Amino acid sequence: MAAWIERVELRRVVDAVVLGIVGAAAALAFHWMLQFCSWLFLRHIAGYLPPDIAGSIAPHSVAVPHWNWWIPVATTVGGLISGALVFTFAPEAEGHGTDTVVNAFHRKAGVIRARVAPLKMVASAITIGSGGSAGREGPTALIAAGFGTLYAKLFKRSDQERRFLILVGMAAGLSAVFRSPIGTAIFAVEVLYSAMEFESHILIYTLLASVVAYAVNGIFFGLQPLFHVPAHLLQPDYRAYPWYVFLGLASGIVAAILPMVFYGMRDLFHAIPCPRIFKPAIGGLCVGLIALYWPQVLGGGYGWMQMSIGGFLPLDILIALLFLKMLSLSFTVSSGGSGGVFAPSLFIGAMLGGILAAAFHEPAAGFAIVGMAAVFGAAARVPMATILMVCEMTGGYQLLVPAGLAVILAFLLQSWLTRHLRYHSLYEAQVQSYAQSPAHYVEEMNYAIDLIRSHRISSAKSLREMDIISLMQSGIPVTLHSGERMLLGEVQKNSPVANQPLSSIANCIPDKCLKVLAIFRENEVLLPHNDSILKEGDRLLLICEPETEALLKEKLLLPRGVPGPSPAAVPI
Repeated sequence: MAAWIERVELRRVVDAVVLGIVGAAAALAFHWMLQFCSWLFLRHIAGYLPPDIAGSIAPHSVAVPHWNWWIPVATTVGGLISGALVFTFAPEAEGHGTDTVVNAFHRKAGVIRARVAPLKMVASAITIGSGGSAGREGPTALIAAGFGTLYAKLFKRSDQERRFLILVGMAAGLSAVFRSPIGTAIFAVEVLYSAMEFESHILIYTLLASVVAYAVNGIFFGLQPLFHVPAHLLQPDYRAYPWYVFLGLASGIVAAILPMVFYGMRDLFHAIPCPRIFKPAIGGLCVGLIALYWPQVLGGGYGWMQMSIGGFLPLDILIALLFLKMLSLSFTVSSGGSGGVFAPSLFIGAMLGGILAAAFHEPAAGFAIVGMAAVFGAAARVPMATILMVCEMTGGYQLLVPAGLAVILAFLLQSWLTRHLRYHSLYEAQVQSYAQSPAHYVEEMNYAIDLIRSHRISSAKSLREMDIISLMQSGIPVTLHSGERMLLGEVQKNSPVANQPLSSIANCIPDKCLKVLAIFRENEVLLPHNDSILKEGDRLLLICEPETEALLKEKLLLPRGVPGPSPAAVPI
């Protein structure tokens, strides 16, 4: 056993190193392709080039005349090409790629089709390069994770290892883009869940891959932080801490609004009666029209973030860009365009921080950096990773304490404000916790079957797997080795939980006494969430304490012999 464990650990170390190199190479290839598309669409067609990432001003970037009608031409053409590519060859490449990776981890056994990675690279480079208001993080995450899937297929890895490899690949790609090896390693294992849970057993390998990718990227671009901030601007003043508290609360409000606007715009575009391939062009046209007067919304906006950190943007510009970037991001990505949400969210946070710095007469650098961390950390439900990522990207380690304070407040407030809303996070594919992941749901079901197969069930006789299924379908509970009961029950017509969220069961039965594994509705198997609406006739596979069983039968569920789903319908 010890030798087998050592072989597995060594293999995972090799996997992390290889994917670290591949992730860095993918990020570099995407960077160069994006540079070419920016030159072609923005500089050559529109005659406009935004400030570069270091904040230096390129020709025509600020002095560009307003009402340059070539800008909406560029954004519309870019959206049209991107939409045609994505919806013709790989529809899953639309939108922000990180969510696709999260969905693949939870619901697709880590499988990302081989064509998705190269198509995502091209479509995203065209979308962002033509002025689409999106970031590089999502495309890079999906591209690198796609190589993780190919790597798993090449070496015939299991589903569990494939999930491991896509997270390692994603961490490597993000590390190369943002020069943040520690933060991106944590991001890869934190972004899967909207609550404070992690795939902690993978963290050491995502960290190794991130460090390798960071080093490889450093050969070409150096190891300095992404943003340039003079050290004297990063010294926090303890007297400003009350204002950082205010910034955290303001960031929580903005972070609650951002997913609503983002996904509300997506629902609006879904309702437009036209072929999907044209919708990114419509979104691009809307962005281009905004950019006629506010060209700062184009692209990822790293140069403008740098200028906000430096305190070079006036208050009226900061206020306008806070709202216009939110709209332009939604027009670009929610319409089906290909790009990420990380950079635009940082942009919004930097503008918010700049606004409050001006209002409180404080240096802009600290507030812009902390605002970047607080808005994205709360809106994406990744507070721990974001604190470190932003500090690494700016070199602002002196701001760890105020950033931590603001991010925590923003996260808590955003979670409370969105608790009854349809869209809680920028990453829709997130699940709330480890127990609610379909990937781990399968593990738990397999564990239950293993209990049966190993005869650790306190039954009067040895039972086969089909015997257990037959018993539960007939309403007879199965006693597990732990003393808990596993049963299949049906929601009664007059049950107090009918047409109520799953969390309403807690009003009748303590949470610790009951665990719902699955909801069977007609021919579907549904993943249980606290906000899952229970309907009359739903069958619930659950584990409960013996004393809870009678209460379930009396008030909530009626175990009885109803036709259950066939064993093949349950993904075990």
